[in-house]
This record gives sequence, structure tokens and C-alpha cells, in this order.
Amino acid sequence: MNTVFVIILLAAMVMVVVSLVRGVVAFLQSTKVDLESGQQVDATEMQLKQNKAMMARVKWQAVAIVVMAIMLAVAS
Repeated sequence: MNTVFVIILLAAMVMVVVSLVRGVVAFLQSTKVDLESGQQVDATEMQLKQNKAMMARVKWQAVAIVVMAIMLAVAS
């Protein structure tokens, strides 16, 4: 049973790193003009990508924390 939780935890940790890298890449692709123009009312495509990737990272971190809590509860 513990092995299953470890595999799920490792998968969640990998997904955290993947979503973090995707968010950073989207951030790096934002141009200085996009950031300084000030004329745009809504979010740009890159800003939406950044937001989506960072929210995915938060969700995967929550999954990892829940799995870790379950592992600790089962172990005691």
C-alpha cells in the first residue's frame, strides 16, 4: 500500500516541476513591450499561459501534500 502512495507522490512531484518549468518558459516568452505598453485592458495570451501553469503547479503541490498526509496517517 505504501508503494502505491510513493508512486503517486513521485508522479505529483514530477508534475509540479513540469508545470513550474512551463510557467517559467511562458514568463520568459513575454516581451518587454507587452509588459510596458499599458494600453491593453485584458490579459495577454502569455499572461494567461503563465497563470494557467502556475495554478496547475499549486494544484499538484496540493495533491502531493494530501498524499504525504495520508502516508503519515497510515504509518502511525
